[in-house]
Amino acid sequence: VQLQASGGGSVQTGGSLRLSCTASGRTLSNNGAAWFRQAPGKERDFVAAISGSGMSTSYAAFVKNRFTISRDNAENTVYLQMKSLRPEDSAVYYCAARGGLAAIGLDPHEFDYWGQGTQVTVSS
Repeated sequence: VQLQASGGGSVQTGGSLRLSCTASGRTLSNNGAAWFRQAPGKERDFVAAISGSGMSTSYAAFVKNRFTISRDNAENTVYLQMKSLRPEDSAVYYCAARGGLAAIGLDPHEFDYWGQGTQVTVSS
């Protein structure tokens, strides 16, 4: 499975971006997926997760009510809609998928497949 993340860019504080993560090689409709982010010199942090069906989601406290994770299994794509962006949201954002498990995962070690990352930069 290969994951391709896209949609990053540079925005000002309060702006919005939508990240996409498209899988190739096999369907991901039965796989839990998530977004993580990593700022320079910091650990990779959990951002949001979604179950294989899309019926369950989970968010880190610092993005609740600002970010929305969703998926389109027909398109084999997971999205992260980000609004009200802040400078502290600046990071490389990575999408990830679990291997054969539809349930939500929150820890990076629960994920078998990773995208290459897409840079998000928020300026004040």
